[in-house]
Parts: sequence; C-alpha cells; structure tokens
Amino acid sequence: MADPHDTFDDFLPEALRFTSSAPLVDIGANLTHASFAHDLEAVLGRARAANVTTLILTGTDREHAEQAVELARRYPGLHATAGIHPHDASDWNADLEAAMRDLHHLPEVVAVGECGLDFNRNFSTPAEQERAFEAQLGLAAESDKPLFVHERDAGGRMREVLKHWRDDIRDAVVHCFTADRETLHGYLDLDLHIGLTGWLCDERRGHHLRELVGEIPAQRLMVETDCPYLLPRNLPAKLKGRRHEPALLPWIVREIAHWRGETAAELARTTTATARAFFRLPDAATGDPAGPDARQ
Repeated sequence: MADPHDTFDDFLPEALRFTSSAPLVDIGANLTHASFAHDLEAVLGRARAANVTTLILTGTDREHAEQAVELARRYPGLHATAGIHPHDASDWNADLEAAMRDLHHLPEVVAVGECGLDFNRNFSTPAEQERAFEAQLGLAAESDKPLFVHERDAGGRMREVLKHWRDDIRDAVVHCFTADRETLHGYLDLDLHIGLTGWLCDERRGHHLRELVGEIPAQRLMVETDCPYLLPRNLPAKLKGRRHEPALLPWIVREIAHWRGETAAELARTTTATARAFFRLPDAATGDPAGPDARQ
C-alpha cells in the first residue's frame, strides 16, 4: 500500500504530517482567503493525505460565499456556507437578503452563516449586527438549513436571540467556541452544537477550554481549523509562515481528545458522524444522505 504522505509536497515538515485514523470533517475552513489562491490544490492534497476528507468552506459575505460554492462544485468533498459576518452587518439590505436567499437554495450550500454577534470589535454597531442576524435567522427557518454562528463577547445576548428563534430553526453550531462555562452550558441548554478549534492549543488563552471540553456531549461536538487563522501554537515543529490549513486538523483532534480523556480515533469517529448529520452530508462510503437519525 502506498504511503499516504507520498502526496505531500515539502510545505509541511515531517513532524507536521499527521494522518487521522478515521476520516475527519473540518466544519470551518476559510479556503476562499487570498492566502490559498496560489496553492489551493496542494492544500487539498495535504488535507486528503491527513484523512481530512470533508471541508465546509465558510462564506462570510456574498463574494466569499459565491467563491465557496464554485470551489464546492469543482472539488469533491467540499461544501459551502453562505452568510454575512457580524463585522459586515452594516451592509445588510434587501438586495443582499435576496442574494443570500438564492444561495441558500443551492445544494452546495449546507448552512446559513457565518452570521451572529461580535461585541468585541463592533466593526458594525450592535444594532446593525442584531438586525442582520435576525434576518438570517429568518432565512435559516425558511430554508430549513442549519446555522453557522459566530459569537464573541456577546454570549448573553446571543442566547436571548437564539432562545426566541429556537423552535423555528433546525440546528445551530457556535463555531470557534472560546467562551466560559456559563456560556457553554447556556448554549447546550438550547440544544446547540459546539465547534472547537486550535484555540485549545494556545497556552496563553486556551487553558480554560481544556477544563470545559469534557462537558460537551459527544453528539454536540464538532471540530474545525478556522484556517488560515488560529494556527495551533503547540505544534511539534515550525511551519513556514503562519498560515493554518486543514491538514493540521488531526493535531487539534489529538489535543481535544487528550483533554476529554478519550482516544483521537474515537473523537474523529464521533465528530465526523455528528458533522455529517448536522450538515446532512452524504456518507463518504455509500453516498447515502445523512439525516437526524445518523447520530443514533
């Protein structure tokens, strides 16, 4: 049998050529970012070699959502989301809402978002953010597609909004979760999913997450890189540049599994099953669509 690492180029040093023992789903990959324009096929090749077989490409505005759809059409195993990030909420208008509605009807688009609330930077005002978020919650209810949610320093208000809409939307994942125990359990009480990234691998900021990850039910947990951002700081070797990529997801899974007290293989299997059910992705082996019973 050929060595799966034969498909790697020399971008990743040997110490960073991880391979998951079970297929992984990266639920948050920003592959439309300009830093991937020159070597996207190599990035996808390294992901496949690492057994990261499915990528959800994050659409944070109309342009990037449309680009994500095009990539999903071009490459097997890629899917897209479509939404307006809270940073760009001030752009929300009727034309943009119509464009998002059209995108949500496409089979390549598997979730509404990235959308939500970010009261940390307030590039758009809180009022503008809430207006755009409420509109996209309506689109999620209309399309029956799950929500891909961004929240930073807005946990209390986010829970209030989602509680109001919870009976109208099918499912939601709070991606790149970095908040505290109270916020985590508030989301779990709303039956939401949680996406974890390499933030847990950051010795400066991620320590509190290590104490919390074991409290997330397996059927509510998914994993992501949020690449090119959030490169794990505890990698065993230096990487050229600071760009994160999907091939490093097995390292994040290994770290999360350690702090949950389980094996990386077990975590890979459960997070992949959860992601396939959440996004209604076809089974990689059979092609059968995943559904709400896929996690049983």
